[in-house]
Amino acid sequence: MTNLDHGKFSRATTMFHSLLALTVFVLFFTGYAIAFNTELWWLVELMGGNEGVLSIHRLAGFTLILLTGFWVPYMLIRSSSRSNFGEILPDLQDDTAAFVQDVKFALGRADERHPAARQFAGYKADEVPLLSYVGKGVVAIFTIELILLMLSGLLIWRKTWLIDVYNSQSVVMAFVAFHGLLGIIMLMGVMFHTFEHGFHPAFYPVEMKAFLPKEQTPNFHGDPEEYETTGIERLQLRPSWRWATNVVGVLVVVGIVSVLMASLEYGGYPVPDALVFGEGSVVRTIGINVGIFVLLLGLVLSMYGNVLRARYMRQRREEPTAARPAADGGESDVQGEGTAASGTDD
Repeated sequence: MTNLDHGKFSRATTMFHSLLALTVFVLFFTGYAIAFNTELWWLVELMGGNEGVLSIHRLAGFTLILLTGFWVPYMLIRSSSRSNFGEILPDLQDDTAAFVQDVKFALGRADERHPAARQFAGYKADEVPLLSYVGKGVVAIFTIELILLMLSGLLIWRKTWLIDVYNSQSVVMAFVAFHGLLGIIMLMGVMFHTFEHGFHPAFYPVEMKAFLPKEQTPNFHGDPEEYETTGIERLQLRPSWRWATNVVGVLVVVGIVSVLMASLEYGGYPVPDALVFGEGSVVRTIGINVGIFVLLLGLVLSMYGNVLRARYMRQRREEPTAARPAADGGESDVQGEGTAASGTDD
């Protein structure tokens, strides 16, 4: 069994991941419609004008707070979930060694990457960790960014309150700029996350492990000791993978660079203090809309993953009951075992 067919999330985590993605995408669409309202005028109009965009952005932000406010205590009070927290905490010694070796490999001073970074290179599941130092870093960065975005978003919700507290309008603008800069940093992370998990040659066009609960993942159940390899060499690329990956890769770079350049041209403040339509730039407008297209693609892939999950689960329910010999020489109900397994979360 390889990490390719190793289950990833529990059923509860799968649902949380989908809801979190939906909420974050809505926040991005509305947030960038506010920040770049000249270039994304169509998005502002589509969401009901300036007041409509602000209302949807605040509603999505409040939903994100409720979602994480429920999720964190839920994970902490479940003993089976608490044990998973240890898996995502960085190991300073091992993870640092893996990072250093990977840097040396990139510079041509090491013969191979660290085993922790070779999850998809044909190694068996017990030879490499399911979560590498890269995965741990992604979880940590996303967590910190979400917390800071929620706190800064709440603070700038009522700007007049901040002005009264600090007796200064500059402090309010600093909080607004901080909130916008965090959004841009997270935008880059979400774009790369979409590209990495949607266009990896083993997962293209969507990584089903993120949508299918691990107890329902069709793992390899043979004896791994009977095989010299894990079978990864038998995987075949889809014909459309190469051109699709190249096109989306270019769009990701264009979108990120355009957003960064536009932020600089707006005087260092990613979020203007007023929603005013002004003179725009054709190149900047195209670039920012390319970035929005990548985000829309990520939302579509997220929805497509849930469609595939529902289709797979329906097929499992409609399959005729399979029978296999039991240890006592009789027959056991495989579908019944699967149903029983689906009743657990971890």
